[in-house]
Amino acid sequence: MKKHLVFAVVPFLALGCGDDLKDENGDGIADGVREPDSVTVVTPANPKGTVSGQVLGTDLKPLGEASVKMTIGSSAEPVATTTDAEGNFEYTDVPAGSQVLLTFTKQGYATLRATATVPSSAGNVPINNGNASFGPITLAKLDGTLNFLLVTPTGRPAAGVKATLEATPAGSIILSNNENTSLVVSTVVVEATSNEQGALVFTGVPSAPEMARLRSGSGQYKLWVSPMDTDNNGIPETGGYVNSYAGSDVVANSTLRIINLPFSRPTGGALTVESSNVASLTSNSERLDPLRNVIRAGEPIHLFFNQPVQQGSLLARLTDEYARESLSVTATVSNGGYSATINPGATLVDGKEYNLDVRAVSAEGGSIFTSTGFFFVGDLNSPRTISITDARYQETSTASPSQLNSGETVYINFNSPISRAFTSAGHVYVHVNFDIGGASPGVVGDYPGEVNNPVGFELFNAEPTAPIQTRIPAETPVFQINSSGYTTRWAFTFSGVNSVSSVSFSSLNMVVSFSKLPSRYINGTYESFLGQPVTSELAVTGISQQPVPIAP
Repeated sequence: MKKHLVFAVVPFLALGCGDDLKDENGDGIADGVREPDSVTVVTPANPKGTVSGQVLGTDLKPLGEASVKMTIGSSAEPVATTTDAEGNFEYTDVPAGSQVLLTFTKQGYATLRATATVPSSAGNVPINNGNASFGPITLAKLDGTLNFLLVTPTGRPAAGVKATLEATPAGSIILSNNENTSLVVSTVVVEATSNEQGALVFTGVPSAPEMARLRSGSGQYKLWVSPMDTDNNGIPETGGYVNSYAGSDVVANSTLRIINLPFSRPTGGALTVESSNVASLTSNSERLDPLRNVIRAGEPIHLFFNQPVQQGSLLARLTDEYARESLSVTATVSNGGYSATINPGATLVDGKEYNLDVRAVSAEGGSIFTSTGFFFVGDLNSPRTISITDARYQETSTASPSQLNSGETVYINFNSPISRAFTSAGHVYVHVNFDIGGASPGVVGDYPGEVNNPVGFELFNAEPTAPIQTRIPAETPVFQINSSGYTTRWAFTFSGVNSVSSVSFSSLNMVVSFSKLPSRYINGTYESFLGQPVTSELAVTGISQQPVPIAP
């Protein structure tokens, strides 16, 4: 029995010998053990697959000796092969489920990169060596030249301008892989600089016919032209340019493309002030806001243009609220003409209003900018207390001179410009402490306009637009000023049965009743240019005569 047992064991041991268990065909199953006839019999432990494809030119002719490098997963070292005479290539023993990156290159042709995943079922019985198929792959030939002509906005050659041309796609691929997607990248980027005649030449790019054949004419060129900065001061003389050209369009129209570069900040051609601490010089919505037109004493006026101005073209003129005297200023252009600084030569007085006239010529097209604005001098953190400085009347009667007669105008001057905050509200009343009429002689208060009478003289805005007339013909303003709605000069028309004689001028007392607005109106309808409400009762003693204009 023992002898028979030994003979039974020996054949078993021979079959288990490792030398006979080989897998030369790489299907994951030992050769000669068993021929699989069902997928349920054996599943390979390490399934493998293949990656293959064909590389062609855009004319669909095979590209032999093209380099094909493959990176498997996160492997740092790619493997390489070349295509045969028919443009075919193949990689075997690629682990199933692997993501692969293939890079296709050939001298004189565009580079194409694509990713795919080897089927995870590769090598499973009865499937053997599942394949990730790349192809056909087309690469564009880099034998084309594309020309442009760059022109400045002023019609001169744009020399020394850097530009970039991108041709995309410069290759195409059909990836047949049922359960996977691919990412394909094939772009040619070439840089060039325009010569003295503005010619911009790109070489080593796919020709227009090459681009037209890719993806049924979807190939296109995209051009980026950098802004031109000839003096390298960081401020460009022209703006940049971007445009795309389909390969099929370039084939149909192969004429030289002339590119008119835009101005550095295209704005429709008109020169304007985009921003300033004197907003009335701009066209912005807040231009009339008094708080956007306040500068501190000693602070310069800043202008920021929408396009550069010509050096030496900036003219600035300055005058006060009455436009009688021209005040000295210096104007300096900086930042390549995009900004300017205006410094008053004289010290401006806190609490006063001034007018500024500005003229400049655009360096981009020659458009002329003119604007007249106003501003106030003050400190937003230290508003002034509003008071009356003096009162004057305009003598109009030659029959009864040197006395305040009915119908003559009285001017009330304040120490700071004020305004009616709500134009729909009523005017403040002025009362005089003098018997100007009434039923009882000598009684003050029984006639409208007298102190203690509920009705007074309505005070109106008398903002000057020209100097106070002192001669015939009248003085002309330094330049035509614009109204700001805020002024130090206000007026009322005197009316009374009794005239005010000159002997009473020095002691005549007048009251502006900001605290006693008419009952039909709300209070607080007047304010200073700093937004300070004027609600107190202000008095002034004495009135002087405004000189009668005389002939020179």
